[in-house]
Amino acid sequence: MQKNLIVFIGAFIGIFIIDQNIKILFLDSFRWYGECISLILAFNKGVAFSMFAFLDEYLKYIQIALILGAIGYVFYDKEVISKYSFPLGMLFGAGSSNVYDRFTHEGVIDYVYWHCGFEFAIFNFADVIIDISVVIILYLTFKQKRRSNKL
Repeated sequence: MQKNLIVFIGAFIGIFIIDQNIKILFLDSFRWYGECISLILAFNKGVAFSMFAFLDEYLKYIQIALILGAIGYVFYDKEVISKYSFPLGMLFGAGSSNVYDRFTHEGVIDYVYWHCGFEFAIFNFADVIIDISVVIILYLTFKQKRRSNKL
């Protein structure tokens, strides 16, 4: 359990620090405009695609409650943390970084803007890490189920 906790905390802190440092670059006026992708500063008051922006100030507290509840469950069910310590650390580090933005900047700092052929949402490194960690968790789950079915 101790090794899994160290992996979880390391991934959490690592992703949080990387994401916050990238965001500092954009707060310091870094911009780049490309043909398909631009790197520009935007503050997202909602969640994905600006959904739930109407919740305004309450959204960050709802997200904190969700993160704390999920972390509580992860440490309650010791099997979950033992199987998924690295992707869960990534997931919670990225999610916490975005919530931290809500408290310090009144919105999540987004900066990757896709506009090639169609306009897509603006997102950030933490958003990508959240997606990657979910894919890793799904992969490990299906891999385990497949192994169980063969036995």
